[in-house]
Amino acid sequence: MTPRDHTTTCSTAENRQLAYAEYGDPDGVPVLFLHGTPGSRRLGELFDAEAREFGVRLLAPDRPGYGRSEPWPDRAVTDAGTYLADVLDDAGVESAGVIGFSGGGAHALALAATRPDRVEGVDLVAGTTPPSVAAETPTPQRVLAGLASATPRLLGGLFRGQAWLAARRDPSFVLAQYTDDPGSVPADVAETVKADFLDAFSDSRSGAVTEFANTATAWGIALDDVRPDVRVRHGDEDTNVPPVNARRLHERLPSAELHVLDGADHLGTLLRAVPEALTAHAAEA
Repeated sequence: MTPRDHTTTCSTAENRQLAYAEYGDPDGVPVLFLHGTPGSRRLGELFDAEAREFGVRLLAPDRPGYGRSEPWPDRAVTDAGTYLADVLDDAGVESAGVIGFSGGGAHALALAATRPDRVEGVDLVAGTTPPSVAAETPTPQRVLAGLASATPRLLGGLFRGQAWLAARRDPSFVLAQYTDDPGSVPADVAETVKADFLDAFSDSRSGAVTEFANTATAWGIALDDVRPDVRVRHGDEDTNVPPVNARRLHERLPSAELHVLDGADHLGTLLRAVPEALTAHAAEA
């Protein structure tokens, strides 16, 4: 069955246009799904069938500067509490579960810390961690963060070139950023991950440049302020976000569970953990 992708554009409190897609059951339990860095609402397509099966209304926004959402170059991580609340308002949702994948984890925690009244619970899936917590920073992330801070125009140009190549190459070109074994990824999943990457850069590179700079410095939130329950779901073979960082984040959060996925890399964690998270949110509603 073709995924139900109902994409809506709403206006934020800052009068910027923000797009979000809906997947799954339109009458189901609301759950926000936050894509990685880079990424787009298109990643939610991977979980349309599971969301329908479990009775979940999956709301997947393009964060500012990605996909169809207007750039907001000077936004901070803490601004997630504002524009994600605007998405919930537009969707007619009072509060929702939140799933943050990879770089989306920072914004999931920011929403939980600044607007806990809008959050039912948080699942961090291979989520990035604050610099104050991280014990290791992989070289690619360190380089990208340095370019984002020192030469943002150059990094934007590099992303433009990368997207140009990705559009002309096999999906394995994109998959190699998330897994060491692209050949094991089902064809439909591979095509969706490629589409997600291309859509992230379709109109602007601002979203990724802004976020690589922001998440490499202090996020502006106190982890002690994250009051909703958090499940940290992390693969023990993740080389994008080292597992030791996830363990340290788990220890710092007031109310958190750690779920380690044996044999899972960054992409494998996404594919295995999100269905588990959807099931949990549906059961808790």
